[in-house]
Amino acid sequence: MRSYRLIVLILMLSPPAFGHVGSPNVYLVGDAGPYHLLLTVNPPAMVPGVAQVQVRLTSGTVSSIRITPVYVNGKDQGLPPTSDLMQRAADPQWFTGKVWLMESGSWEVRVEVSGPQGIGKLAVPVPVFARRTLPMQKALGTLLFGLMLALSIGIVSIAGAAAREGGLGAAAIPSSRNKRGGRIAMAISSVIVVTILALGNWWWNAQAADLKQNMLYSAPPLRVSFDGTDQLTLRIEDDCWHKSRKDQWSMTLIPDHGHLMHAFLLRVPAMDRFYHLHPEQANDGSFTLKLPAIPSGKYKIFADIVRGTGFPETMVSEIDLPDVTGEPLSGDDSGADASAEGPSGRATNVSPLADGGRMVWEQEGAALKAGQVSWLRFRIEDAQHKPASDLEPYMGMAGHAEFVRSDFSVFAHIHPAGSVPMASLMAAREDFGLPMDDSSMHALTDEVSFPYGFPQPGDYRLFVQVKRHGRVQTGVFDAHVGG
Repeated sequence: MRSYRLIVLILMLSPPAFGHVGSPNVYLVGDAGPYHLLLTVNPPAMVPGVAQVQVRLTSGTVSSIRITPVYVNGKDQGLPPTSDLMQRAADPQWFTGKVWLMESGSWEVRVEVSGPQGIGKLAVPVPVFARRTLPMQKALGTLLFGLMLALSIGIVSIAGAAAREGGLGAAAIPSSRNKRGGRIAMAISSVIVVTILALGNWWWNAQAADLKQNMLYSAPPLRVSFDGTDQLTLRIEDDCWHKSRKDQWSMTLIPDHGHLMHAFLLRVPAMDRFYHLHPEQANDGSFTLKLPAIPSGKYKIFADIVRGTGFPETMVSEIDLPDVTGEPLSGDDSGADASAEGPSGRATNVSPLADGGRMVWEQEGAALKAGQVSWLRFRIEDAQHKPASDLEPYMGMAGHAEFVRSDFSVFAHIHPAGSVPMASLMAAREDFGLPMDDSSMHALTDEVSFPYGFPQPGDYRLFVQVKRHGRVQTGVFDAHVGG
């Protein structure tokens, strides 16, 4: 049965990552001229492949929406194909469409909306890479295996018949010597066939390993070291996937929300300590991070970066740390202590804040379901449980949120504008010739909301961050997502 692998393509999964971990869909809230849209792009798991695009019109009326895929980092840059017309769903506010994405890399889906208020345009950055291979259908695999078996038996039979009867005249009966020669020929041909199949199996495994290294995406390895006092060093290393694309990819990094890297430290397995920190890049390309005062434990590290083409990546590592007596948190750095607020000891929709206020999750009636886009809304109240009136922009946003699945297979860094990093969005809009959209920084209120679709069912911990009177405050919530 080992030879069966010669003809059946086995499903292989790569470590899930791209600006998020295990959360491939792209969500964006933005304005296409006078039209306000919520867009969802589901990139293909195989490349080339088809991306599914959904557009929900949240204000106004439109007559048509057209979408166009554009490759940002490659030979086809700036040469968009003909646009595709999206289909209106049963709900007139919803539109669906498909676009082909032919190569791994940074793409943008350009959206052109036509309606009574004219034409509006929007560009959605989409990172594209192969996450798995396409499995062969079992029926087809069974058929091919049967054909291979029949072919192998046929080759051995033909070789035996040729050696046994090839030199005989018509109607002659093979002698015992002829029969012995036939058996020897069948034995030799069997060895040759088995050898060919074994070599083919070796070749197939080598090709599969090469495919996994060079075609299936994996985030760059992140090597983390601790100096024994209060400093981490984070070094981004190359892997085969990135090395093979250096000639066409920008390996430089661009700032996102004013920082080249966002590092998230989460104490595991309890997820009771959370830190959102911002390392500085050293001359050798590594990043150094001065730790605040944190307790000892094993910490999972998620590090967000954005490449020069707008391609976002999240690297994952972990480290055991002792008690660290660092400096107090300041600037954009923040932390949260959820040790006294476990799921069994806290209402799931209320989280106390450090200044005596609280954050309230305004949960809708419907339960959360995997694969469904939801508006996650959070209301901030002061110490008197009145609507807070002192929210400030936090790194250019009304808020930031990080969603982590209990087994750490999903990590997502989300903004009120969606899951797209601002650096990627700016690169896409500049490439499309559009001004930067500041709709994500509408007038601050006492509420912050995030569009997101949980990719898998399970239990999640949500860290929701806002800035008030110069300090970052974090609400902690637990959520169960159904299938």
